Amino acid sequence: MTMPAPHHPQAQPPPQPQQGWGAPPGPYASPIPVRTPGLGDAIASEWTKIRSVRSTVWTLGVMIVLLVGIGLLTALVVNMSEAPAGDAPVLSLGFFGVLLGSICVITLGVLTIASEYGTGMIRTTLTACPSRARMLTAKSVVFFLLAFTITTVTTGIVGVLQTAVLDGATPGTGLWVRSTVGVGVYVATLGLLALALGTIIRHSAGAITIMIAVVLLPLVLAMFMFSPSLARVQQALLEYSIPNQLSTLYDSSMTSTGPSGWDPVFIIVGVTAVAMAGALAALDRRDV
Repeated sequence: MTMPAPHHPQAQPPPQPQQGWGAPPGPYASPIPVRTPGLGDAIASEWTKIRSVRSTVWTLGVMIVLLVGIGLLTALVVNMSEAPAGDAPVLSLGFFGVLLGSICVITLGVLTIASEYGTGMIRTTLTACPSRARMLTAKSVVFFLLAFTITTVTTGIVGVLQTAVLDGATPGTGLWVRSTVGVGVYVATLGLLALALGTIIRHSAGAITIMIAVVLLPLVLAMFMFSPSLARVQQALLEYSIPNQLSTLYDSSMTSTGPSGWDPVFIIVGVTAVAMAGALAALDRRDV
């Protein structure tokens, strides 16, 4: 009797990777175009961040209220006084609101970067944008344009309302430009100085405190220097204090000497450029 031969299953060939319909064999290529992110992408990211947090809305909202409220209140008080309306320094009345509103811009400038160190968000930011120079540039561009636009538009509206309330003479073109565009550039650059300081210190409360001292302390010190031997120091503190430089843009300087015209803008731009260079050096040398 013949025994049947044992059945041996045939070995199956190893499965081959499936290719798409009509796709040539080889490595997979994504149909989505891949490009290296640049400064524009970083700016878009920073704009999304700065407009989506509550601190931006609150600080800029308080700033607008201060500029408009104090500007109109000052104009109404002057209008109710016995002084002739035509002799009132119309645009210079906006100085008081701008000085207080600049504190809001300083606060926002510090929070733009220091708050990310406090929450740890800076790690995500630098992972998405490894170039620290690009990240700092994007933050600076977005913050400056936002602060400049808000300040310039609001001071322009306040100037028109003050002129209407006081029924004074129409200021010249040069004074109009300095009290709107010049003030906008000055305040926005002052905010950039706060952003640079926040980058160096990496602590919101500390940077804000130092910036407020920078704004107000020189003028306060000068007011209490009664000794004749400190006369030159007192004069320099008065001339180059931030409140006096702001008032210079309104043609109402506290002193007869010192910066005039557009000089305050050039001074703050130079100081901020040096601070930004220091902030970039600190970013490159220190870890997050």
